[in-house]
Amino acid sequence: MSASKDKSGALPFVVYLLGIGAFLMGTTEFIIAGVLPELAADLGVGVAQAGLLITAFAIGMIVGAPVMGLATLRLPRRSTLVLALAVFAAGHVIAALSSSFTIVFAARVLSALATGTFWAVASIVATAAAGPAASSRALGIMISGSALATVIGVPVGTWAGQAVGWRGTFWALAALAAAAALLISRFVPVDTERATVSVRSQFTALRQGRLWLSMSATALITGGAMAAFSYITPLLTDRTGISAGSVPLVLIGYGIGALAGTNLGGRLGDRKPLTTVTGAAIGAALILLLLIPLSASAVPTVILVVLLGMTGMAVPPVVTSLAVRFAGNAPTLAAGLAVSSFNVGIAVGSWVAGRALESPWA
Repeated sequence: MSASKDKSGALPFVVYLLGIGAFLMGTTEFIIAGVLPELAADLGVGVAQAGLLITAFAIGMIVGAPVMGLATLRLPRRSTLVLALAVFAAGHVIAALSSSFTIVFAARVLSALATGTFWAVASIVATAAAGPAASSRALGIMISGSALATVIGVPVGTWAGQAVGWRGTFWALAALAAAAALLISRFVPVDTERATVSVRSQFTALRQGRLWLSMSATALITGGAMAAFSYITPLLTDRTGISAGSVPLVLIGYGIGALAGTNLGGRLGDRKPLTTVTGAAIGAALILLLLIPLSASAVPTVILVVLLGMTGMAVPPVVTSLAVRFAGNAPTLAAGLAVSSFNVGIAVGSWVAGRALESPWA
């Protein structure tokens, strides 16, 4: 089986398979928000305390992607992906079987570490399978799985959680992860280039300013987009006048924009990476500025929210591809740091926006 792109221009099947894994990871990252009231009531904690499960996952992702990438450095990549999915499934089984908030919290951290590991290694497998000329495009396809999670996975998981309980959603995610592990063990090619990699060489390869500049760009652009998106619901209901029942439809629109953005960014990024990132950053900034005067009207606000998803999510596939290229013989660590910078942007952007809303000038 060839790991490179064929003459028709189609990407290898393994890239799309990794996108399925990304879909599961994206669904589990955001599903807590959809089942938060049911989960809090079942575990006997307040909604605010249950919300810490979201924070736990974000922290696990930030730490887990680079750290677990290093910890699994000498393992075959296929084995690492299968192991990550197995641990991911185990974390969901543990949570589904427990009635203790502490155990569920620990299980979420475990799942987040597995998710970070999967993202770091899958990014390398996807770029290697596609080849240098299509690496950004391959990452765009893979990351589209996460964007698709916001369009399909989270709404369906939320509906299932409300119908059969949040534990049913967690059981389903565990079963799907097990199935994905079997497929990856079958279709991801075996790599033979892992034997002599040292941890010291990984850190030596990271002494490049352009690598950290690309990470900073991801964190800043993602942070700006998430600062607005984190509080998009009160904006839509309180200022725009959209009914609470229509908010999920707007969020689906954001997910569709993100899905388009990852693919468009990936395609353009292979040819003009700097122009793509710069254009996405400028576009996101303009959209955020336009939201200030136009958010009182429903139609322009919905359009801007969709465009915000498109511009904000156009950056990760391009920057991750550049990070892997810049890092030389430390691609897994670089991919892990790219994942971390994306999640740092999410965490910091949401926190800054919250503090801004509480300020006397808000």
